[in-house]
Amino acid sequence: MEDGVDEIGAGCEGWSVEKTLSIDMFTGGLFETNTYYLSGSGILVDAPEDTADWLQRKGYRVETLLLTHGHVDHVWDAARIQREHGCEVIYHPETEPMVLDPEFYARLGFPWRVDPIRPDRLLEACESVEIRGEVFQVLEVPGHCPGSLCFLHLASGILFGGDVLFAGGVGRWDLPGGDRDLLLGGIQRKLFPLGDGVKVLPGHGPGTTIGAERLGNPYLQDPV
Repeated sequence: MEDGVDEIGAGCEGWSVEKTLSIDMFTGGLFETNTYYLSGSGILVDAPEDTADWLQRKGYRVETLLLTHGHVDHVWDAARIQREHGCEVIYHPETEPMVLDPEFYARLGFPWRVDPIRPDRLLEACESVEIRGEVFQVLEVPGHCPGSLCFLHLASGILFGGDVLFAGGVGRWDLPGGDRDLLLGGIQRKLFPLGDGVKVLPGHGPGTTIGAERLGNPYLQDPV
């Protein structure tokens, strides 16, 4: 499944937008996982199954691969992309066990084997980091899994949210390392203060905004 290139940013009401981003999205694999390619900088966010072939068809070159977390549906093509593009790979230190051990999922009873994805840089929560000329705030919001990161592009008000916050939903917390209260509390304490106008591009499903989820997300109506 493929979507066209969008110029995203100007619609973030209530956010001081300085620029738009040219973003192409691809949805791949059994779990219909989203990946986002920032064409101006060569940044790719997550790498679901069939992403490598999609990049090849599009003629895109990846300079940096950001992994929001280490679940198999988000990293399926990561090792191949790292090899083929020679790109740097960035993820959280707690993601390492999931992506460096080929037998990690097999030991949990899942029929998946992930080629090791070695990091060029380990990244934790920070107010500001520059990656390929783009400046992000990095937010750590565990509860779906350890080391789960969200990347807020500061100039456009766009949040690449991984499997933390969805349109009308949140990431599941019943997998190993999951924690309901940690996830819901993290969304309320870390993502809601970003402002209602922030556009959320999630790991699954359509985009949304912080404001829409604050008002209508059924999982987030009570304080945690």
